[in-house]
Amino acid sequence: MGIREETVWEALKQVRDPEIGIDLVNLGLVYEVLVTEENGKSNIHVKMTLTSPACPSGPQMVQDVKDVLKQLGEEVGEVTVEVVLSPPWTPDRMSEEAREELGFY
Repeated sequence: MGIREETVWEALKQVRDPEIGIDLVNLGLVYEVLVTEENGKSNIHVKMTLTSPACPSGPQMVQDVKDVLKQLGEEVGEVTVEVVLSPPWTPDRMSEEAREELGFY
């Protein structure tokens, strides 16, 4: 059956922006998750952005995403992370939970 997209989204909630302390999903940094099956493995492609183009934590967060997704099991094949800057991230992309945690009302 392979890895389900919902499983990937849940796993990504383990990755936190080290400067803000909120997970990437609730911050709205993850734009898209695509899971494709190939040779009995689930290849995972994540399209995400950063809070700013000059975010110093970007490389660390990309590596954390790869590490967390590889831990989903032996059925995980290739994991790719595409960092895009368009559309740019804005606080409007945050979940209600993240807004409350950061004091945005």
